[in-house]
Amino acid sequence: MTFVVGLTGGIGSGKSAAAEEFAGLGATIVDTDVIARELTEKGGAAVAEVARVFGKDFISGGAMERKRMRDHVFADPAAKRALEALLHPMIREESARRIAAATGPYVVHVVPLLVESPDYRRRVARVLVVDCPEETQVERVHARSGLAEDEVRAIMRGQVSRAERLAAAHDVIDNSGPRDALRTQVAALHQKYLQFARP
Repeated sequence: MTFVVGLTGGIGSGKSAAAEEFAGLGATIVDTDVIARELTEKGGAAVAEVARVFGKDFISGGAMERKRMRDHVFADPAAKRALEALLHPMIREESARRIAAATGPYVVHVVPLLVESPDYRRRVARVLVVDCPEETQVERVHARSGLAEDEVRAIMRGQVSRAERLAAAHDVIDNSGPRDALRTQVAALHQKYLQFARP
């Protein structure tokens, strides 16, 4: 049985940076956001269904129009539920397949909504939360994607609170500092997870 760590954190907390560091140490990374992008890019398995459910206006160049869809589901909770109903089963199936095929000593399963999702929680042996102050999250997301502060805070309100996430954690990475500090914490956790992963 593969040892699986569930890595989560709020938007802009640094989940991808932490996953990169684990990957550099040999862990297998299975990232639900990456899978979601693959499903909705040109040639992706979900594109035809997105066109069928939402209309051809949400497809451009054979891929889902991500910004248009984000704006649409933000304004319409029913549309958000419809998109989730379409994508989530495909993401769960593909992530399970990748975990089963993993070749690293353990798997880091990156799931932004891990704490909210009982199905994903059941898949992981430990919950690892990447944490930083909310102001830092806002600054990082604004720098990365140009979203205004109120847009970022609206996304954050749609996620579980920082306190709830930390309460669910077995392990926490404090990612409020530089990349070197992140790397040091990941290296220590890597040693711990190698011990847990030993049969």
